[in-house]
Amino acid sequence: MRRRAEQVEQTRERITEAAVRLHTSVGPAHSSIAAVAEEAGVTRLTVYRHFADLDALFEACRAHWSGRNPQPDAGAWPAIPDLDERARRAFGELYGWYRDHADDLYPIYRDAAAMPLSAQEATHAGNRLLADALVAGHAGADTNPDGNRRLLRAVARHLVDFWTWRSLVMVQGLDNREAVEIAVRLLTALEADGHPRDGGNPGS
Repeated sequence: MRRRAEQVEQTRERITEAAVRLHTSVGPAHSSIAAVAEEAGVTRLTVYRHFADLDALFEACRAHWSGRNPQPDAGAWPAIPDLDERARRAFGELYGWYRDHADDLYPIYRDAAAMPLSAQEATHAGNRLLADALVAGHAGADTNPDGNRRLLRAVARHLVDFWTWRSLVMVQGLDNREAVEIAVRLLTALEADGHPRDGGNPGS
């Protein structure tokens, strides 16, 4: 029975790794169950025996890839009280991680709409966690939900997104140091502004 359990786990691992290879090369939009089965050298039925649906397969792929390529530890950022210093640490780590894994990440983000809703929400939730760690305790980020908090967190979530990094570095041709500097300036400028308005007349 132990040998059987090992074989089952090995097959599951082979399917997961095959899906990861496809997701990070041709992208999720071109990674059907049939394609994953062919890549893994198993039948479609075998894939379904291990993964009830695409949601389960994507969850396994995400966990597998993330385990081998862990994101920076955002939990350490709030311990840095100064926002400028915290932002430089955070964007330096995050943008460096994006640079190091850009080839794998691009097909996944490009095909985000083709992924199950659970996988899309997991990505959004990850960005929210990064942004919340970045601005926690600053400029009303933990209070006043109708004012600075909304604006500061919206900007933070934009700046931690993969597409923002890619636009600055891959499209506009900046290096990572320049991209980090721009992100830091944008975020800290919003905090320094004191009480940005949520609309209305500029002079009101």
